[in-house]
Amino acid sequence: MRVVVNLTRCQGYAQCAFLAPDVFRMRGNEALMYDPQPDDAQRAQVLRAAAACPVQAIGVDRIEDGDGGAPRAGIGASALVPRRVPAARAAGSAPSSGREALLEAFRRSGRILIVGASLAGLSAAETLRREGFTGSLTLVGDEPYRPYDRPPLSKQVLDGWVPAEDTGLPLDDDVDAHWLLGVPASGLDLLGKQVRLDDGRMVEYDRLLIATGTRARPWPSSTEAAFDGVFVLRTRDDAAGLRRRLDDRPRRVLVVGGGFTGSEVASVCRERDLAVTLTERGPAPLVGALGGAVGAVAADLQREHGVDLRCGVTVTALEGDGNGRLRRALLSDGSTLDVEVAVVALGAVRNTEWLRGSGLAAGARGVACDAGCRAFDVNGVVGDDVFVAGDVARFPHPLYDYQLLALEHWGNAVTQARIAAHNMISTPAERWPHLATPVFWSAQFGTNIKSVGVPTFADQVVIAQGSVAERCFVAAYGYQGRITAAVGFNQAKWLEFYEKLIESAAPFPPELDEGDRQPVPAQLPDPTVRDRHATVMVTGHDPSERRAQLIERR
Repeated sequence: MRVVVNLTRCQGYAQCAFLAPDVFRMRGNEALMYDPQPDDAQRAQVLRAAAACPVQAIGVDRIEDGDGGAPRAGIGASALVPRRVPAARAAGSAPSSGREALLEAFRRSGRILIVGASLAGLSAAETLRREGFTGSLTLVGDEPYRPYDRPPLSKQVLDGWVPAEDTGLPLDDDVDAHWLLGVPASGLDLLGKQVRLDDGRMVEYDRLLIATGTRARPWPSSTEAAFDGVFVLRTRDDAAGLRRRLDDRPRRVLVVGGGFTGSEVASVCRERDLAVTLTERGPAPLVGALGGAVGAVAADLQREHGVDLRCGVTVTALEGDGNGRLRRALLSDGSTLDVEVAVVALGAVRNTEWLRGSGLAAGARGVACDAGCRAFDVNGVVGDDVFVAGDVARFPHPLYDYQLLALEHWGNAVTQARIAAHNMISTPAERWPHLATPVFWSAQFGTNIKSVGVPTFADQVVIAQGSVAERCFVAAYGYQGRITAAVGFNQAKWLEFYEKLIESAAPFPPELDEGDRQPVPAQLPDPTVRDRHATVMVTGHDPSERRAQLIERR
């Protein structure tokens, strides 16, 4: 039995924890943890828990729908409409045009290639089969495993409850796909419609979905990164290795980076009564995602739970003991730490290198696409043959001035992949735009932190309701007089309300009967400070010959 909880949708009512306590557990008031692969003897209890969930967030032997796609009504009510065949053809009507006839033939016998055996890749494959695609379907993955769920890796796996190998996602037998696992893609020939694999094989396609996601950003020194005791956390193998080392009870763990992954690792260390130091170059943990004002609350939360938090500090070097084992870290403030384990949590790198020279608008920030998930080429033109979804995609969102967003969110991966799959086998009139309001969650130190919207698209923040002192509040974010995001600490039930405010361009600060609460600067990092990324050179004079060319910065 496979269980997947859509924690994007979950609102922490906890009925599941009462009905199936061996499978579902609450950490604190709202932070839900669960066993993704419980024993079949638990099936009856799990099914009762799934039926009782007020927001229907529990999937048994299936992936729960993400937010967005079909018409929707908030976080708890959104769902994609499952269809075995498109409604226009269900009654047996013949195609009305040459284009529809070609598309119908493609649905029956075309070749779709998905590069990325990930949550997004699997969600797309299931949608293709559910919507009537009967042609050839191939999934390529650089890891040797079928798709698995990543959020449990930094939570249930590290704390010792769930083995890393039990995080596999439910796989519908109807997917009927050809799996090419353990071999990454190394190149794309757009004109020849072929993907080159690292072992030299060429895989042909009629339509391609790019869902290659991200990988952990490594420690910059390869020599130091190779020390026994230095870890990143992104894959199933990463989590299994780090868990084994934590089981050995190291005297101190160093976490480098105070984003969500780093903070969750620090939380697990404290739950396991391990000494942990977290270094963050910014003024507070989570500052890059939530800003300094809310990040200060996260800092207090960490210190309250015994984390040795060092803000405004970086690790300048890692030192070994002469036998290849990590023993010491040198910090930018001149201090040193004796550590046996270091977890490098410096963010993610989007897997786009294999697309260099392909002619797609792909670079360090991802693969640019339109709202229908069709990939841009280097000239900013979209076609109908290459689509992109998940963490690697950059798409325009009308709520945020059509800026290209790249979201490393579970719900976004599911929703965008299903929209991309639907659009791959639909006429232009039947296609859907990807307009879901982003939702993200994190569980750390017994607190459920959940956001809706894009907090980084803001200049002010206000504690709209609740109490910071009690770690139970909602912070609303605003930009130029309208609300753009909200972040709740143990307030998940309110996020649907704030989502509606965001989607209706409600004024900021929100008009709530919570006394005289004044906005303060959000204290987000300077948006003009960017990582190195690709730039574009435009050549030619006449419109018929004007072309763009990507210039990779080294």
